[in-house]
Amino acid sequence: MPAGRKPAGWAGRGLRKEVQLEGRSSAVGGGARPWGAEAQRRRGPTRRPGRRAPWNRSWVCMNCCTSFPSWRLATCCAPPKWTRSGMRLQGPRNCGASQMTLGTQTWKQYYLRRSELEFRMASGRPEDFTCRALAGHKGEIDDLAYISTSEYRFDGQDKSVVCTVSSDGTVRAWDLHEGMELWSSPVQSAALVNLVAYPRLQLVVTVDERGLIKVWEAENGCEKAAFLLPMYSSALEACDIPEGPLLLAACAEGALYTLTVPWLQLLSRVNVFPGNPTSLLCSPDRQWVFASTQNSDLSPEVFYTQSLLCRSEDETPASTTLPIWLTSRACWTPDEAARLMVMHRNDNGMQLVITTYELGSRKSRDRVEVLVRQIASFLLPDTMMPPHLMKGHGSQVILLVSGSELVLFTIHGLQLVAFQDHQRPITSMWVDQTRVITSSFDLSLRVYLWNKENKFPVLKSCYHLLGGSHRWARLAQFFYNATEQHCVFVETEVPIGSCGYISFTKTVDSLMWRVTV
Repeated sequence: MPAGRKPAGWAGRGLRKEVQLEGRSSAVGGGARPWGAEAQRRRGPTRRPGRRAPWNRSWVCMNCCTSFPSWRLATCCAPPKWTRSGMRLQGPRNCGASQMTLGTQTWKQYYLRRSELEFRMASGRPEDFTCRALAGHKGEIDDLAYISTSEYRFDGQDKSVVCTVSSDGTVRAWDLHEGMELWSSPVQSAALVNLVAYPRLQLVVTVDERGLIKVWEAENGCEKAAFLLPMYSSALEACDIPEGPLLLAACAEGALYTLTVPWLQLLSRVNVFPGNPTSLLCSPDRQWVFASTQNSDLSPEVFYTQSLLCRSEDETPASTTLPIWLTSRACWTPDEAARLMVMHRNDNGMQLVITTYELGSRKSRDRVEVLVRQIASFLLPDTMMPPHLMKGHGSQVILLVSGSELVLFTIHGLQLVAFQDHQRPITSMWVDQTRVITSSFDLSLRVYLWNKENKFPVLKSCYHLLGGSHRWARLAQFFYNATEQHCVFVETEVPIGSCGYISFTKTVDSLMWRVTV
């Protein structure tokens, strides 16, 4: 950009431009553009054609005097979002959907600390990781959820808390920073099999093998409410929408229950797949609910979430049926909240197909009509084993796990890359805007980073972390908290009488966690 010309909005952000000319510097803050002798003085001595003066440009914050190579990179005193020329600009993409606790730090402190965490996460140096073991459950751990909020605090007051449920009939909370148990619930009458968390409300919802749903306060483990399903639950989904937090529970009889949180009042009951266990999958913006029954001739359905709030038996929720069957996997794309990718069999039931749909709604006076449009579809290669894990990235990329292989496709079927870094089958996978992490039966975590310089994102294999022991049978579940750079994976089928987890943590700030006994 030529000297003296400033982009729109730079002065409004409290910045001045600093120009260094052969050892001298001057600041252009605002006002009229210099001309005549003043302009010649600022340009420096006359130069011969073809030669350039040794000058450097930088942008300097007038509040804290911090220099940046570009005004677009100024992150010292600016808020996470700002407006420039009618455009909405975001803070660093690697921070995720986060918040900062007011009064605890400046934006510059946050940025520098987050940059350090991201660097250590990308480098994978052994000295940045430590291993810690926690134990408490007397049965198999069946599920885990993070209860920590997404606030960034670097004043030592932050906590990373997870809750676990086990076949021993208890729900427990753990402080991962301190490596200790915070509380444990009384032993329930049946084994707990599933849980979901509401970090904003500091609540945990569990369900046992008989279908009894309970709400617990995350701070002290006090029971708050209960609701009994007619049969055991096949799925739980936390759904926090502007109208209020909801709990979606699928019963083994094929019914979908919508309950309020925290008091578990019944809002609606919908028969989706009578007599068949139902799986649920909410969209990233919680506006859509995908319901399916695996490997069945029944076609999956997509519900408009707000229509599930109806209290009358005569009102039917707005939904649409997808023209496919024998559904096996599905996922939503993070960047397009209404874009759904479904893995299913083709018409003759011989080959696996991945079809991508876009959803919409059209409202009239007394009803809502759900619109669906197919935008892409492709056949998986015959040589590929049926994938058991499926995730989306951005709006165009699909990640599939088949055995020990990780394969990336576009929604149109172009294979981008394939990895075979694990020695044994992959058990779980985490995908976000910055990285992909996989866990495996070989007792390792593999870390991949995204490179988005090309048309389609390119995934780069970086390093792996080893841990655990072969005296434990297998790694079952894997969880990751992008806010605090923690990851957790759980070992099950453990020897009778002991079950718990191990944490992987960074030596300065918690970075990764691994769960086992």
